[in-house]
Formats: sequence, C-alpha cells, structure tokens
Amino acid sequence: MLLIEVFVPGGALDEDERQTLGHRLVDALMVEDDSHAIEIIDAQRALTQVLVHEPATWVLGQRPAADPANPPRYLVRVTVPASWRKELCDYAVEKVTDVLAESERAAGRDPGRVRREAHAVVLVDGVTEGGVGIHGRSMSSLDLTELISRPYRDDTAARPAPEPPRGQLVDPVCGMAVDLDDSALTLVHEGVLYGFCHGLCRRSFADEHGLSLSR
Repeated sequence: MLLIEVFVPGGALDEDERQTLGHRLVDALMVEDDSHAIEIIDAQRALTQVLVHEPATWVLGQRPAADPANPPRYLVRVTVPASWRKELCDYAVEKVTDVLAESERAAGRDPGRVRREAHAVVLVDGVTEGGVGIHGRSMSSLDLTELISRPYRDDTAARPAPEPPRGQLVDPVCGMAVDLDDSALTLVHEGVLYGFCHGLCRRSFADEHGLSLSR
C-alpha cells in the first residue's frame, strides 16, 4: 500500500482514536505472517502512509437526510500501483472493513452496521504506471518491486536458500512460499528451479540474472 485515506465527519473521532485507527489499518494490511519475509513487510510499511481527514462539509445523498456523524460514516481510499490493484481489491476491502468494525466496537457502537448498511465505503484506486515518484524519480511497478524486495534479497544473498515445504518453492525475490502446480510461475537458473508469487517478482529475478522470459 502507498496511501490510505480515511474520511470521517468532524469530531467523530478524537486524536487517540484517529491514531489507533491509523495504526490498525497499517497492521491489518501489512500483516506479519508466513506469506512474505519480514524484510518485505518492513519495506512496504516504510512506504505506507495513513491520512485521516475531517471534511468541513459532508452531505449524504440518502433520503430522508441523515447526519453523517450519527453514527459516524467512513469513506476510505486505498491507493496502490495500478498493476497491484486487481489482486488487492478483495483483500483491502475486507481488512479495512474489519478495522472499522473493531473501531466501532471499541467506541461502544454497533460494529455490525459497517457490514449491514452502507456506512463504510472503501475505494481501491490504482496509480497509473510511472505515476509514483520516490527518491526524486518516477518509478514503475518493476522499480517498486525492486525497491521493496532489495533488503530481503541482499540479506539472503550470502546464505543458503531455505528448504521449502514439500510441493512448494520459495520466491527468491520476496520470500513467499509458492505452490508448485500447473499455474506456478517458474524460472530455471543455473540448474535450479525457482517459483514466483507474481509476474513482477519473476521479471525482476530474470532481469537481475540476465534470463529470458520467453523460455
């Protein structure tokens, strides 16, 4: 994730609640599990920012007219590179809604309303290729993959690759376990078969080692 914006009616949340909500969103969307190496998670977190907005005016289109602050409505926009958007949509909507429900529960309100009614709208936007600038230059999706994965790749370069579980391969770019089945993305380098979680990881590995993706 690159940017998470949360819009709430003015005065609906105090500063502590806004801070807690922001941290919960980052933790939920950048969950530390076995899916990716911790270096990858930390690199993604370093690029992630949360902004909580309180618009001066908030009008709901529903009839009869309702107060957006009673109970608080939420509009959340999650911005990611366009090439990541499709696969992240379902995940982001689910995780964000879970966090909003938890915030409602903590405030003593009904957490189920954010799933039962249209009180929480989540928009997942994709930034067009080359539309992200970091380190003073425009970055493609491949550049971002390289930036995020470099700490892990440098850390693991000097030590033996971990033994993957039976029927799986470990993505050498991000450390994710990949099922070795007919749909697996793979490459052979120096007689070793590698598996990849995403085409960008595969392309990044191929570029680094001078491999052709046509074979």
